[in-house]
Amino acid sequence: MDPQEAILDRIRQCDTLAALEDIRVEMLGKAGVITAELKTLGKLSPEERQAVAPAIHARREAVTEAIATRKAALEQAVLDARLASETVDMTLPVDGVAPGSVHPVSQVMDELAEIFADLGFAVATGPEVEDDWHNFTALNIPETHPARAMHDTFYIAGEHERPMVLRTHTSPVQIRTMTSSKPPIRIIAPGRVYRSDSDATHTPMFHQIEGLVIDKGITLGHLKWTLETFLKAFFERDDIVLRLRPSYFPFTEPSAEVDVGFTWKDGKRVIGGSGDAPGGGWMEVLGSGMVHRRVIEACGLDPDEWQGFAFGTGVDRLAMLKYGMDDLRPFFDGDLRWLKHYGFSALDVPTLSGGVGA
Repeated sequence: MDPQEAILDRIRQCDTLAALEDIRVEMLGKAGVITAELKTLGKLSPEERQAVAPAIHARREAVTEAIATRKAALEQAVLDARLASETVDMTLPVDGVAPGSVHPVSQVMDELAEIFADLGFAVATGPEVEDDWHNFTALNIPETHPARAMHDTFYIAGEHERPMVLRTHTSPVQIRTMTSSKPPIRIIAPGRVYRSDSDATHTPMFHQIEGLVIDKGITLGHLKWTLETFLKAFFERDDIVLRLRPSYFPFTEPSAEVDVGFTWKDGKRVIGGSGDAPGGGWMEVLGSGMVHRRVIEACGLDPDEWQGFAFGTGVDRLAMLKYGMDDLRPFFDGDLRWLKHYGFSALDVPTLSGGVGA
């Protein structure tokens, strides 16, 4: 039998992929028979090479093609045997898919919207890139105010009709609402805000919610009742005690920092009770006050006819207080382990009847 035909017959008779690989190495490997023949061509004269080379190349191509064909057949046979021996029970349940989690910030946003909706507040939104009139001037923050300094504010480069900033609070939404809507007004303004600050309790981007009421005959009593009702519903405790301390904000007058009482339990701060009780203390949770006359005037309203109150707090801070987190930075790290621990099921929809933190 012709040597080439003999090797091709061996290839056709191979019954395993391993045996076929042995033949490939024997013929086409670095030390293979055909490889050795190809190496001899360099030592031949042009006339000799022209006479011998075509047969060697033809033999290599024939062997290569035969190996590829047999390999495909053997692989198909292996697959057919596997399909014949393996079965799939279509009645078995599929493997469980890991459910996602609702981020604590999103959950708390929903809780706040549920609480304030029950109090008659609508949700208002606005742009995160603001002009300085809405972000500062209309809120009685003059050009010399420290809030306009570069160390507090992210300014947007480029030519603009007015200086543009990443909003430092959601208060511009209050201005946009007062200039586009007729009183009475009851809104909350949740959203992202930006300040140049970063540590365990501050991040360059964080979430804030502000509230605004504009109506006739509004007093500090309405403000205190609203905040007390809101905080009792949010922390789901009836023993929430507030302490209002005089403070200063450019856009409210008078202004007040709002503290809540807390006690220590097992080394953890628990919101509730009077801060003056034995073992208790006070913690600031938000700022508030009566809307400044200049702000009302800047929005085209008569401050002798319309009064109002406003308040603001950090959504991330509320989440930390309610759900026991001690560092703000993991909120934005994207660590799935943290989110799995602190996240909420998509079915945990906040309701007042079921508990906003259910």
